[in-house]
Amino acid sequence: MSRVAKKPVTVPSGVDVTLEGNLVTVTGGKGTLSLTVHEGVKVTREADELRFEPHSIESDAQAGTARVLVGNMVTGVSQGFERK
Repeated sequence: MSRVAKKPVTVPSGVDVTLEGNLVTVTGGKGTLSLTVHEGVKVTREADELRFEPHSIESDAQAGTARVLVGNMVTGVSQGFERK
């Protein structure tokens, strides 16, 4: 399994995550974002964490990619974009 996909995404307070099949929708104070995750990736929610698991070894990289994209979505709707 991808090392990136092993780390869960923490959902902060004030952010709502909806899982409907392959569609992940993240809503927060800064707006709403949605992403259709690759069908080879299983997304589960446990309390305030999102976990990503590949269905097979072929979709291992897709699980890591989905984890990073959803993590960026959570950051975007909670903190917003900031250029340093």
